[in-house]
Amino acid sequence: MTEQQAWTLVRSYPGFELRRYEPHLLAEVAVGGSFEQAGNRAFGALVRYIGGRNRQQRNLAMTAPVLQRAEADRHVVSFVMPAGETAASVPDPTDPAVAVRAVPAETAAVVGYTGRWTERGFRERLARLRADVDAAGLEVAGPARWARFDPPWTPWFLRHNEIVLPVREPAAQ
Repeated sequence: MTEQQAWTLVRSYPGFELRRYEPHLLAEVAVGGSFEQAGNRAFGALVRYIGGRNRQQRNLAMTAPVLQRAEADRHVVSFVMPAGETAASVPDPTDPAVAVRAVPAETAAVVGYTGRWTERGFRERLARLRADVDAAGLEVAGPARWARFDPPWTPWFLRHNEIVLPVREPAAQ
């Protein structure tokens, strides 16, 4: 089974879960084009990187989810590095399009759904999530990201997707 990014449930709210993600590393590629095309455009470079086309010529396991976020006029697509990889141990990319970035621990509001990979579906669910986060009295702390857990050949009605919206850590209750 594919390793999935670890998280801890902080609390369940109506419409979403509040999760805590530990520090982790991402390998990422920024691409132009549409929301729907971004994953395909970035995927090859990321797969080559984890497949051994790196300075250490070391393979890395594929993990889930594949993440995507908007940044200016492009999309950044990321693979979460396997648990246990550190900034010192992760291979150095040879492709200048691939960057490895450390992500600090964060708290995020998350909503899961099944269905097609469309910008419209993402935006509609994100609007609902933002409203639910606001109703819960939480403050958004960063850009939303889209998390896809399944390969493209998975039938659309079986695909597991999530929208992850960073929020400020709530006060202890």
